[in-house]
Amino acid sequence: MTIFSDLSRTAETLKKRLRLSYEHILGIRFAVNVGISTVIVWSVLQLVPNASPLLAVASMVAASDPQPTQASKMFRARLINSLVGCAVGLFFLLIGGASKWSLSIGLAVTVLVSSLVVRVKAMWLQAPITAALVIGTNIVYGSAAKGIADGLHRVAEIFFASLVGLSVSWVMSKLWLIRNGVD
Repeated sequence: MTIFSDLSRTAETLKKRLRLSYEHILGIRFAVNVGISTVIVWSVLQLVPNASPLLAVASMVAASDPQPTQASKMFRARLINSLVGCAVGLFFLLIGGASKWSLSIGLAVTVLVSSLVVRVKAMWLQAPITAALVIGTNIVYGSAAKGIADGLHRVAEIFFASLVGLSVSWVMSKLWLIRNGVD
């Protein structure tokens, strides 16, 4: 724990000497969070056959925030919109098969369901991205079973990476306290 208390004291000293604002210090903590989360996600997914650590790291960054309450909101929004994209993607595979038409129409319907029905605005983009993974992998592999398995595998990687980002944000906020004082 002394490393983190030293880190907090060092951050406060830097803040005063360099006249850094609360937001600057949060940005530094965010950089540390992303670095730690990247090592965790990349290392774990290297152990998983056919994993895509790069896509997962990008997802982790998108769902991260230096403030745990914001990270939690992003994770929740990402989870909900991913489930919407997955459900609509699977529905379109069942009714339309794997084609460029089912992909185009499926993505458009996913956006409508996400924006008009579910209405969790944060991470609206996640719903059609997830649907594209589910439908698109079927087109690429030419096999519904292989495509669905691979698409769902990618969705699981995204959830894992987002959870790592959220967890690291929470842990770091407890270990590295940043006071929002008036400068």
